[in-house]
Amino acid sequence: MSGKPRLTYINGRGRMEPIRWLLAAAGVEFEENFVETKEQLEKLIKGGDLLFQQVPMVEIDGMKMVQTRAILRYIAGKYNLYGKDLKERALIDMYVEGITDLMQMIMMFPFAPAEAKPKNLASIEEKATKRYFPVFEKILKQHGQDFLVGNRLSWADVQLLEAILAVEEKVPAVLSGFPQLQAFKTKMSNVPTIKKFLQPGSARKPPPDENYVALVMSIFNLS
Repeated sequence: MSGKPRLTYINGRGRMEPIRWLLAAAGVEFEENFVETKEQLEKLIKGGDLLFQQVPMVEIDGMKMVQTRAILRYIAGKYNLYGKDLKERALIDMYVEGITDLMQMIMMFPFAPAEAKPKNLASIEEKATKRYFPVFEKILKQHGQDFLVGNRLSWADVQLLEAILAVEEKVPAVLSGFPQLQAFKTKMSNVPTIKKFLQPGSARKPPPDENYVALVMSIFNLS
């Protein structure tokens, strides 16, 4: 296969959204194939396209890649967003793992029952402001550079901006006590490729709504 990467997933954020973010930050155009029914997913599985019978799938460089983090690592390495050496890659991996823990809470939030959402929202805010954001505030303050690792754009920066914006959708003032992250957000949002991705009409997906939740539940036989 050659040409643009082709992304197969539901028409929504989920586990594909960080992949969209990373490709967009790298300035890479991509195509999307949306799974809209359980039957479409079953056809992909029966056709042998999904190694572990799961989406997301990204077709790139002749491969049909699955497993979100494997896909992200490949993209980061291919487009020079994965540090200059093993030590920098270790830092990027470590930071990304932490951000992913926070993003997992945000990703699952729409699927919680209504009565659990106030508690879950409070937990997201508490984890963001007490556990995760203070780490990155300290890192940026200590080294005084614009980016988290090696003073150049990396996968970790892209995923942190995605997380900041996702938390802000639910807790608008979440960065009020984090001046370094406020400056980071502004700088990152003005990186030309990212600025383009943040504009209306891009491949960035909106926050999940009730229709998205219902679609996911239907496709994956969730109850």
